[in-house]
Amino acid sequence: MAKEKNTENWVIWAGVILVFLVFLFYPLLLILIKSFETKDVFSFANYVEVFSGKGFGEALKNSFLISALGALITTILAFIVAYTINFTNINLTFKKFIRVFALLPMLLPTITYGFAIIYSFGKQGLYTRLFGRQAFDVYGIKGLLIGYIIYTLPTSFMLINNTMIYIDKKFSIVSKVMGDKPLITFVETILRPLIGTLAVSFIQCFFLSFTDFGIPASVGGKVEVIASILYTEMLGSVPNFNNGAVVAIIMLLPSVISFLVIKYLDRFNVRYNRILNMDNEKNTLRDIICGLVSALIILIVLAVFAVIFIVPLVKGWPYNMTFTLDNIKKVLGNSSLSMVYKNSLFVAILTSILGTIMVYGSALVTDRSTISNKARSVIESIASVTNTVPGMVLGIAFMLAFTGTSLQNTFAIIILCNLVHFFATPYMMMKNSLSKMNLSWEKTAKLMGDNWIKTMVRIITPNALPSLVEVFSYYFINAMVTVSAVIFLAGARTMVITTKIKELQHFAKFNEIFVLSLLILFTNLIAKVVFQVLAKFLSRKNN
Repeated sequence: MAKEKNTENWVIWAGVILVFLVFLFYPLLLILIKSFETKDVFSFANYVEVFSGKGFGEALKNSFLISALGALITTILAFIVAYTINFTNINLTFKKFIRVFALLPMLLPTITYGFAIIYSFGKQGLYTRLFGRQAFDVYGIKGLLIGYIIYTLPTSFMLINNTMIYIDKKFSIVSKVMGDKPLITFVETILRPLIGTLAVSFIQCFFLSFTDFGIPASVGGKVEVIASILYTEMLGSVPNFNNGAVVAIIMLLPSVISFLVIKYLDRFNVRYNRILNMDNEKNTLRDIICGLVSALIILIVLAVFAVIFIVPLVKGWPYNMTFTLDNIKKVLGNSSLSMVYKNSLFVAILTSILGTIMVYGSALVTDRSTISNKARSVIESIASVTNTVPGMVLGIAFMLAFTGTSLQNTFAIIILCNLVHFFATPYMMMKNSLSKMNLSWEKTAKLMGDNWIKTMVRIITPNALPSLVEVFSYYFINAMVTVSAVIFLAGARTMVITTKIKELQHFAKFNEIFVLSLLILFTNLIAKVVFQVLAKFLSRKNN
């Protein structure tokens, strides 16, 4: 009887495991093998060649230093923004404005950040022309640093803000009553409970910057980083797959270390038994300073992206600033460019549908089934692994594994890569949602004569709909903006917007680049609003 009632759970479990065996572990194993492969034997020759190669050590050093500095600055800025929202008394509408626009960069591909920086601060950039001089050289360390900060700010803000919400404010009052100085109160009651989250923020921002390809592809200039080395090895004029595999393994190691450190730091998070909802203490000076600094941070981010809306609407930047819609009409009327937009939508929608099904099945098995703890831990481990694999590494792994197969140059390979790449976060979202539901529902349904499938369909799924919509939204938006993995997988027929932008860069067609970027932005904005409204409606309906 026990075996019979577990049949559906084991079928789902087996299906999920099979997907990741074929489309995660097998490709990664090929990369590892390829990194040791030489003409006749397996050896460390490829590693020796890469480490002794000209420029690799410098690129690795650049990646570590720039990523670390960017992560530190981003974490500080995100803390200020989150503190302003949670611990000041500024206008609620202003807080909402900050919260919304702090997440804006997530709706655009990272390769667009670089082009926006060039057209904002380059020699003919918007602000260079406004102020009459170029503030800095956009190509190299400064351009990379600005790009990394903008890219990682939403992630850092979400991490810190989500933790800061649960800080119990009564401890600040107790500290002041006991006569502690304001600095001591701030450190002990706000900073100390956030130590683990701040460290996680730094590591996550470092990891995202270290493994990003889009920003170095646009503003890297002569400053090599490990992502650009990897791209050159795999898709350069003289590809070297063995050395590329070595670079991929090297890129993978910091990701694994980052994950292990994050798991260790989780023990430093402070958890309160009960949190009192209290008003913030009145402090006009604090509110003014935090409000101004947060507004400045958001305005700088918006200012960088403002050029995306301006360049396509003038006849010839920067010499003919006459307003025109010709550039937009040209892109929308170009069948090849409109096709890549349709391709992106197709890939994003299918990725979202299949990803939501896979995530929901996985979460049901781990949180609402009676299979063994060992079986559940396998899926948990898979989610942890996918969270540590950079997009570039996964893209290369897929390229090595499926070149020459029926999957090569198909939408299917891009969709499968997206499913694996973005699995971890929506899985945790879904699992957390299911864990909050009443555990007695299944027992009650069983007493009424319903089997496991009927219970899931008739009881669990209707209550899980808001979270399912959020998972769908996460997959959709990320599938629209991803570039690091699909750059190795998209062919002429299956090209999506982000890979087309990379191609247009070689021909300096920036009008087309910005129009396509706006298509991504508006598509994601509309999708995000629709999904949020739908999720709230379903949540109210269930309550």
